[in-house]
Amino acid sequence: MSSPYQPGDDAAAARDPRTGAAVLAAPPHDPARTSGDDDAAASPTMPSDVTLHDANPRLTPFWRTVVIVLTVAGILLTMNQVFFWNAGGLAVLTNSFLYLLIAAFVPIVFITTPVRKRAPGATVTGRERRGVPWYDVALILILMGSCAYFAANGVRMQEYGWQFIAPPVATVLSFVFWLLILETLRRAAGWIVLVVALLFSVYPLFAGVIPLSFLQGISYDLPTLAQVHTMGVDSVLGLPLQTAGTILVGFLLFGVVLQHTGGADFFHELSMALFGRYRGGSAKVAVASSAAMGMMSGSAVSNVLTTGPMTIPAMKRSGFSARVAGAVEATASSGGSITPPIMGTAAFLMVSFVGVPYTTILVAATIPAILYYLGIFFQIDGYAAQRGLRGTAKHLLPRARGALLQGWPYLGALAVLTILLFTTDSEAQVPYWVVAILLVIALVKPGVTFGPRQWLDMGVGVGKTLAQIVGIIAGVGLILGGLTATGVALSLSRDLVALVGDNVVLILIAGAVVCFVLGMGLTISAAYVFLAIVMVPAVTALGVDPIAAHLFVIYWASVSYITPPVGLAAFAAAGISKASPMATCFAAMKLGAVKYVVPFGFALNPALVAQDSPGHILLAFVFSLVAVYATAGAMGGWLTFVERQLSIPLRVVLAVGGFLMFLPSLTVTLIGLALVVIAATAARLGKARPVTDPETGEITRVPREDTMSESTTSESTMGENTISQSTTRQSSKENAS
Repeated sequence: MSSPYQPGDDAAAARDPRTGAAVLAAPPHDPARTSGDDDAAASPTMPSDVTLHDANPRLTPFWRTVVIVLTVAGILLTMNQVFFWNAGGLAVLTNSFLYLLIAAFVPIVFITTPVRKRAPGATVTGRERRGVPWYDVALILILMGSCAYFAANGVRMQEYGWQFIAPPVATVLSFVFWLLILETLRRAAGWIVLVVALLFSVYPLFAGVIPLSFLQGISYDLPTLAQVHTMGVDSVLGLPLQTAGTILVGFLLFGVVLQHTGGADFFHELSMALFGRYRGGSAKVAVASSAAMGMMSGSAVSNVLTTGPMTIPAMKRSGFSARVAGAVEATASSGGSITPPIMGTAAFLMVSFVGVPYTTILVAATIPAILYYLGIFFQIDGYAAQRGLRGTAKHLLPRARGALLQGWPYLGALAVLTILLFTTDSEAQVPYWVVAILLVIALVKPGVTFGPRQWLDMGVGVGKTLAQIVGIIAGVGLILGGLTATGVALSLSRDLVALVGDNVVLILIAGAVVCFVLGMGLTISAAYVFLAIVMVPAVTALGVDPIAAHLFVIYWASVSYITPPVGLAAFAAAGISKASPMATCFAAMKLGAVKYVVPFGFALNPALVAQDSPGHILLAFVFSLVAVYATAGAMGGWLTFVERQLSIPLRVVLAVGGFLMFLPSLTVTLIGLALVVIAATAARLGKARPVTDPETGEITRVPREDTMSESTTSESTMGENTISQSTTRQSSKENAS
């Protein structure tokens, strides 16, 4: 008997929409290969008979060994700092530590990523199979040599102010280091991020002569600028890289190890057991699986390419159109960067910019993440109800008790991680303890194959993940350095406040547009660093809570993954579902509507990010649940629990009422609640309208007047068939096309 989640032809090869590189789309228990998604905390892989290195011709056995050695060295170096080991009796200064961190991880980018990516459809030549070419080896040696020189002179650098007056050798190596960091950024994140970083890094050369007054600042000559970027504390070695070295490495390591040791399979099995039997169950399983994967990786595109080949064909077989199936996967996967306890890279950068513990950010992001996924669930349920879709028969699904009995160690690991974050003094040490627990689980747990091959594959996966993130953050530091060196960062925020006056809503709208535009071309972390310097101070100056302002930037920078014209996650999902990329983007926007509204809600009402008294937080959370329920009904045209398809006027009333309930004023919130209640009552007590298919417009059924039709929790929702034969035929036609 075949599993309803077995990938079919739709799980064929996909391509990274940012780089065009070929990507092996695979379910969680196979190695998933991605490139170009910079905010990925991992290229999700699981123990398997298929080895990771087979997908990359550059990773010969020798170079795989080099990657693993560099990875282990980088992790031990980081642990030496985090646990204060002071190996050899020497305390490593922060700047020397960061140079050594770059020397350990950034060379892996040059090992795994070619100077030019192959065009789509190009064949792999014999020369490409010979490992790493000589010129990349030369770049690796030059980079490591430069970092070793700077690390050895870390004390002199600080004592004698080398960032302004440096020896000739240090000045020459500063130019070399600057160029190598830019090349690393190009390979890891693409040309757009490179161009932006390059422009901001050379901007101080012309800051004094730019005719625009709000861009004028302190000018530097070229040698001094190279020294500032390389040896200063506000550029490459600035707050983002310091955060990566102290906090981010450990949490990314935890995410990759959790996937390799069986966590991804467990969370998918548990999602099937919990949601598979309800109407639209295949899509609800996709949402739950992608949310769990998001906790481990924080990457939108890699999540799609990991879980999509399994969930998208299953959704299509159960009656979802190809367009909506891709949209569900893209929307759910794009929530990874906002899902605790392991969020995207930008959330860890918030630790330095806001100056609060990571646990504070974790708590603040919890309510918005719940609202986001709840909105997706409600819309999926409404879509399934309108199409007459049913869930999977219970006997075809795994049992929740069995899944929990097999996978309780993974839930226990997450619980231990969360508890230790709140109870220990050093949150940077916590993930390493939990990683040790996971490795012990992998070695002793029956049913998990974790031999030498799996250890090696995990080492390569950890190295690639950490290398990509460290390389990107080091390059993004050039943006920070250019703005900070000239002093323009502060003046831009002041000018922005002066432009909008005291209108908080106007500056939030302007900020949302800027975040979205930057998110289309930059990575979330790059867009966040820029806006945390330029826009967030202006927003907080108008009274917005700092944590809410920073989360606002992260949310709106991440919506570009599901929003035209770029929509990277939606495009990746469309490649698997065989649907139109733009149609998938628009469907994903509809499903992810809450993500566009909630940031304004918590920016205006900080209780939604836990920045208020417990009573106000609880009240705001309850009201926001109703608001999401109303918003989902307005967007999807179906009101769950009321079990009625909605007319346009009622949808408008629900949308207005839902938005009002996000606002902090109790009077306004109660008005919104009244509108929602009126709309729900009118829908329930009004004449039952024939339910039409949202895809075809055909009537699928007529609700009974006396009792509510199918409940979202009714056992009658079992089975994999639709009620309407016309819907079934139409779905088959769409999926075949």
